[in-house]
Amino acid sequence: MKCICNVCSSQVATVAGCISVITNMSFSGPSIGTGGRAARRAFEFGRTYVVKPKGKHQATIVWLHGLGDNGSSWSQLLETLPLPNIKWICPTSPAQPLTLFGGFPTTAWFDVSDLSEDAHQDEEGMDASAAHVLSLLSTEPPNIKLGVGGFSMGAATALYSASCFTHGKFGNGNAYPTHLDGVVGLSGWLPCAKDLSKKIEGEEAANRASSLPILLCHGKADDVVRFRFGEKSAQKLSSTGFKNLTFKAYDSLGHYTIPEEMDEVCSWLTSKLELEGKL
Repeated sequence: MKCICNVCSSQVATVAGCISVITNMSFSGPSIGTGGRAARRAFEFGRTYVVKPKGKHQATIVWLHGLGDNGSSWSQLLETLPLPNIKWICPTSPAQPLTLFGGFPTTAWFDVSDLSEDAHQDEEGMDASAAHVLSLLSTEPPNIKLGVGGFSMGAATALYSASCFTHGKFGNGNAYPTHLDGVVGLSGWLPCAKDLSKKIEGEEAANRASSLPILLCHGKADDVVRFRFGEKSAQKLSSTGFKNLTFKAYDSLGHYTIPEEMDEVCSWLTSKLELEGKL
């Protein structure tokens, strides 16, 4: 299967972020305002698509698209899944210059130069996107299970949200008040991996980390976000105290999704969120 910008053709109209093979590029640094201080960026999020539950509403999941994509394509796929108890919220990220593309603007949850642990981490952009996810979940009824998931860069943002939840605060120090009941990441990576252990310090944070269900899936044939990044992310999370983590590898899967993977997502969500599966 050959990936085309935003959408890959397959039996389930699989979706991929439009991103070329990731290479090492230098980071030019943040914009500088008066007085030599970094100027704060403005983040304008795009349209949000909602897939209403077809049965009894038991869970709400914010699902985040990949680089260069939008919320529409994933909402169409998620609507076909046999998960009648889930409400899906599919936002669209801001369009912003991307260092990886030499400053060319595209829809992205945060800026990225490369995926190594030593690369610049756009914590401001990740905080803004994680806060947007939080705002989308904040109006859900109190008895509803809450989760966040995503593909590629969306998966990375979902994992960053997970780290904020366990830490109890965003990277900028603002409180993260919402409870998460599950996190799913497909073909993604763990951003800010070097700082993860600091976020799990203390008994309360450690307990949140150990009890948070996380599902990570990655294809060994992924030529965009290489399999080693997904595998290392899972290993880092497990070694840091995220004990309720499942990592699934797929031998021939590239940077897209397939029915087998989505079946795993459905089974995992039904189990971990204790969904009735009834209309």
